[in-house]
Amino acid sequence: MAAALLVALAGCSRTDMQQDGGPFLAREVMVDGATHRYQVFVPKRTEANGKPPVILFLHGSGERGSDGVKPTLVGLGPYVRAHADAFPAIVVFPQAPDDQEWSDNAPLAFAALDAATGEFGGDPARTYLTGISMGGYGTWDLALMQPQRFAALVPVCGGIEPHPDRPTMAARFVQGQADPFAAAAQRLRRTPVWIFHGAKDDAVPPEQSRRMAAALKVAGASDARYTEFPDANHNSWDPAYATPELWIWLFAQRR
Repeated sequence: MAAALLVALAGCSRTDMQQDGGPFLAREVMVDGATHRYQVFVPKRTEANGKPPVILFLHGSGERGSDGVKPTLVGLGPYVRAHADAFPAIVVFPQAPDDQEWSDNAPLAFAALDAATGEFGGDPARTYLTGISMGGYGTWDLALMQPQRFAALVPVCGGIEPHPDRPTMAARFVQGQADPFAAAAQRLRRTPVWIFHGAKDDAVPPEQSRRMAAALKVAGASDARYTEFPDANHNSWDPAYATPELWIWLFAQRR
């Protein structure tokens, strides 16, 4: 990525989100001269090799801002907080600024991921990407930008094509292709993917995930899974992250 990234770590103070188990720590990252707050969950226990897996979580539209905390309040953060004693991975929670997309903030997300992985000794071979809604779109887009970076992807209620009510929200890397789903599937066919969506989603059409799952199958993807919750609306993230098999599958993936 052309933009030069300068990473600056904030102090090691714990935040108000501290709970029993591993802490959520406040950090800052500087990208192109602007400072951005983010949070990192640090697991209470490490594995024998001392290198925990790392998850990059991309929040949805409602968690944009500059406080650094809101991304931990919806989606993966509440699940991690509820299982803090046993959750084994470093989790990085960057925050996109107000009125911006993850496509506009890939350097910020990658810089926070790099900083947290380095500071807390995360395992680059077991680095995973997940996101919800706007972050589901971002999951596809950031993975397309760096297809060799992530050992597995978990996009939740995201999409590929521009959103009908918000054209800036899209997997921009493949826009302009004759079939953006096919183009994305070809580029990511070697990356394990587990897609989640709610069948009754009235915010992001589930057809986006259905078409991407079908495209991955046609592309001969090595490990592509799709779970659609028949009674879920837009909030498919709570049942997704509460799926026990997801975590067994995810932490088994390695680049």
